[in-house]
Parts: sequence; structure tokens; C-alpha cells
Amino acid sequence: MGHSFSQLFYLKGKHLEKDVKVPIYLRLTVNGQRSELSISRKIEPSKWSAKTGKMRGTNLEANELNSYLDVVRNKINKIHARLVDEGRAFNSSDIKNLYVGKGEKIKMLVQLFEEHNLQMEKLVGVEFALGTWKRYHTTKKHLKEFLRTEYHKNDVPVRDVNLKFIKGFEYFLKITKACNHNSALKYVNNFKKIIRIAVANDWIPKDPFFNYKVHFKIVERDFLSKEELQDLKEKEINGNRLNVVRDMFVFCCYTGLSYIDVQKLDQDNIIRHIDGSLWIQAVRTKTKSKLGIPILPTAEAILEKYKNHPKVINGECVLPVLSNQKSNAYLKEIANICGIEKNLTTHLARHTFATTITLSNGVPIETVGKMLGHKNLRTTQHYAKIISKKVEYDMAILKEKLGSTISNNVKKLVKPDM
Repeated sequence: MGHSFSQLFYLKGKHLEKDVKVPIYLRLTVNGQRSELSISRKIEPSKWSAKTGKMRGTNLEANELNSYLDVVRNKINKIHARLVDEGRAFNSSDIKNLYVGKGEKIKMLVQLFEEHNLQMEKLVGVEFALGTWKRYHTTKKHLKEFLRTEYHKNDVPVRDVNLKFIKGFEYFLKITKACNHNSALKYVNNFKKIIRIAVANDWIPKDPFFNYKVHFKIVERDFLSKEELQDLKEKEINGNRLNVVRDMFVFCCYTGLSYIDVQKLDQDNIIRHIDGSLWIQAVRTKTKSKLGIPILPTAEAILEKYKNHPKVINGECVLPVLSNQKSNAYLKEIANICGIEKNLTTHLARHTFATTITLSNGVPIETVGKMLGHKNLRTTQHYAKIISKKVEYDMAILKEKLGSTISNNVKKLVKPDM
């Protein structure tokens, strides 16, 4: 992209006072945008030539000052040439800042993203889950590919990000990377955090996300029906590895725990209340929310089944959980054995708890959200789909109440036999 660039030395101050020196300034202009800086030299106005931008004469004083002006001019030209060679977008303030030693004012986008991810990586397990860091790492990878594909550059100044850039990145994710709508917006939201950091540090003049609105599509989350869950529990399955994964999955169906929270569960998290019932008390890894979940009989039976397992005896866990990757792979085998056509994953168990185990049995959605560790009810509504059986149950109660009221009113109108 072409641009205009010029330099001008001029005097700043009162020019008419005799024998009074005034400072020499340099004006830089890029595409009509100006910046000024002092070059730390003064001169009597009568000795200055505004036409040439130099001191008149050829004496020693004039030669020394004019040589210094040439040095300054050459340094500015080299800075300008370097910015052009690097393909950077820049303005007059950037040239000025680089000349006076403030070159870090030009903050580059990918560089900022890498700095953020490096800091986040060090906080994995402290403030962030490993999966969160991985998503930001993937977002940066997609962003770099977007820059190479659409801009033919490895990096751009963060201040060059505008609404067009953001929408272009979203389109790239959906078309080139084949991300679905919600996945693409999640990557854009990760990118948004980097831009907000730049805005907060004044590396970018205004937030380009101000007029960008995110609208996630509501996803119908799958879950196992009561019949499917019963078949899964009762099916004879050969092989220890599949049985361990099946039991872990069923345990999650009856507790609502995510895979990572089951993996981290230890004996200290199993609490016996004064009434003799067992509860899970823990902190959810993803949101740091406190969990308090009554252990239902099916879940308690699974804990009892593995109480003599070597890892459980050593205090490493309460269930010998395999890796998430292996668990999901084995769940595909289990689904085939049980004739379940749904995509069984460790997280589908959490959906099953929310819907089949709790909501469909009349547990209030507020209570379900509390057990799932959600911070607001809207999140619970996304996870817990109220199935038709629950609707029928609620309406039956309403019909009974309305029928009772009508019956009582009719009795009041009918006169008793005399």
C-alpha cells in the first residue's frame, strides 16, 4: 500500500526577537498525519533559512549544525525504510517513537498472542485448565494461518485489527477451517481477549469488537434415555478395560461430574453426613465452583466395587479412570456392543445426569445447576433439556390442581338435598 512521507526542520518560538535563540523542531508527516519532535538544538532566527531548512552560511557553526541536521534526517530515513521493508503499517508517531527510543509502541498481534499464551501456560493448574490453554494455542495457530492466507504476512500491528479483520477471521474459520458456527465464535472470543489486552494498554486506540455481536446457536445436547442407561448398566461386557470405562461413565451419569473432576476425585472428597449418607464435596476444575452432590445408590455401588483396587487402596483415586482419549475411544466400542447409536463421550454422561436422572424426575433446575457447578441458570438450561416426560408430569399436576378447584366450586353451587 502506497503512502506519502516527508520531513521538515523548522523554528518553534518567537522569530522576531533579536539575538534570542529559538529551538529547532522536526516535523514528520505520513499520509497527512503529523508528529513533531525537538532535535535539542537552538539558533538565532536571523541565521535560519526556512526555504532550505538549514542554517545559512558556510562557517564552522553553520557546518556543524547542518551536519547534525543531516545525521538526524538520515536516521529518520533509515527508520522509514526499515518499516517499509518489514511491511508494517505505521504512522508519523511510530517513526518518532522509534527515533527517540520508544519502538515498543508498535505492538504486533501474533507477538502479543504468544506472550499471552506463554503466561497462561505457566498458570495451568493454578488459574487455568490445560484444555483452556490448548484452545488459546489453537486460536493463535488459526490466526497465523489467516494472516498468511489473507494478508500474506506473518504478523501485523495490533492496531490494524478492525471490524473487517474480525469478520474476515470468523469467515476464514467457518470456510477454510470448516469450524461450525459455535466453534468459530469460541475461537473469535479467545482472540477478543487478546484485543482487550491491547486496548487496556493503549496499544490500540479503540476496541474493534465494539460493534461485533456474538450470537451462539442453541445446540440440542444429546443424552441417554432411561431405557438406554439401563441397558448400558446391565449389558454383559467382556474385558476389564471396557468395564472400567463403562463404570466410570455410569458413575458420571449418576453424579454429573465431568471427566477431569472424576479423575481428580480422592477419598477426601467423599464425605459421610450425620444422617449416614455419602456426599461428594469438591471444587470443579473448570469454574472453581464448590460442588456438593449426594451419592445415589448406583454411584455408591460403583465406589464399593473398586474400593479394593490397588490405586484406590494407595489413595490415588476413588475410581481407576483411564485417559479421556482412551475412555472416549472405548465408549464407542461400548455403544456398539449395547446397540446405542448415539455418540457416547464422557461428557454425554453429564448431560444424562442433568436430564434423565434429575430433571425428568422432578428435581428443580436450580438444584441441578448447583450440583453441576454452574454459576448461572442459563448454563444449566443449555445442558439440561427438559424432555416431554417432565412436561407431561408438570401438566398432570396442574390438571389435578385445576380439576380440584373446579370440583370444589361446583359443589358450592349445587344445593344439598333437603
